[in-house]
Amino acid sequence: MLGFGGFLGLGNDHYPLPWQSLKYDTALGGYRTGVTESQLRGAPKYRNDNDWNWGDATRTRALDDYYGVPVI
Repeated sequence: MLGFGGFLGLGNDHYPLPWQSLKYDTALGGYRTGVTESQLRGAPKYRNDNDWNWGDATRTRALDDYYGVPVI
């Protein structure tokens, strides 16, 4: 998940990302993604006061569809 906006963690928007969109970079010590700024503009998001429910298959499928993750 990516987080943007707000100040000191307040008012942030959180963008859930499919695991398949993340690649671990050992030199960076973290994950990289090929998600573009234009994709994020219309991406599903939530605020701190709402939880993203990864157990909700409908929401997860919609997220995968949005980012073009193939069905496995």
